[in-house]
Amino acid sequence: MTDHRPIESWLTDMDGVLMHEGVPIPGADAFIKKLRDSGKPFLVLTNNSIYTARDLHMRLNRIGLEVPVENIWTSALATAKFLDNQHPGGTAYVIGEAGLTTALHEAGYVLTDTEPDFVILGETRTYSFEALTKAIRLINNGARFIATNPDNTGPSPEGALPATGSVAALITKATGKEPYFVGKPNPLMMRSALNTLGAHSETSAMIGDRMDTDVLAGLEAGMETFLVLTGLTSKSDIARYPYRPTKVVDSIADLVDLV
Repeated sequence: MTDHRPIESWLTDMDGVLMHEGVPIPGADAFIKKLRDSGKPFLVLTNNSIYTARDLHMRLNRIGLEVPVENIWTSALATAKFLDNQHPGGTAYVIGEAGLTTALHEAGYVLTDTEPDFVILGETRTYSFEALTKAIRLINNGARFIATNPDNTGPSPEGALPATGSVAALITKATGKEPYFVGKPNPLMMRSALNTLGAHSETSAMIGDRMDTDVLAGLEAGMETFLVLTGLTSKSDIARYPYRPTKVVDSIADLVDLV
């Protein structure tokens, strides 16, 4: 195996790695503290676009994980950065929550349902038939279709919830237009996170609990990848994929000594 350079920057998924259904995973607090004490650049990533970084900072803080606002990177922030680079000062019709609308406002976007440049689909718990119908008609009239992430379902205490990928499929079926997904496993999300840190992929690592998003995105971005078994992927699932993480560990606790 190729020798790896020392890891100087860290990216880590949130759900399934640091916490699970609102409960911190043992070792997560020690890992975050070690990162902060080391001074190494790091970001906590999530494909969920509902919350702002400030919201997530408070949610993590309440369960004992001290993650500064500037160390949180969401698919909403990555989407806003992508659009600001592609089409600065544009207009958009948005289906989503404050995490997405705030990020777009801060990027200089105007939110409108009158001839927008883009229709942007994000996560929400209140997808409405009226909003989806409007999105379909705007896309049919020429608006370009962007989605924050391709996740088909999201977790809840009661079971799976339909997420952005499922709703995007509905819109695609009605319009014949595929969205551009910004979030994981698109390596663009990794690249934008690394650029935010001023980090290089060859000396960075990604920690995740999913082979099909976290590990794939880190791999395609040229990073070392660590799969933890505290989330959605079990050890028996790994063989189903044609690629492998750099290392598989039981939990984030096993990575504290690598920081």
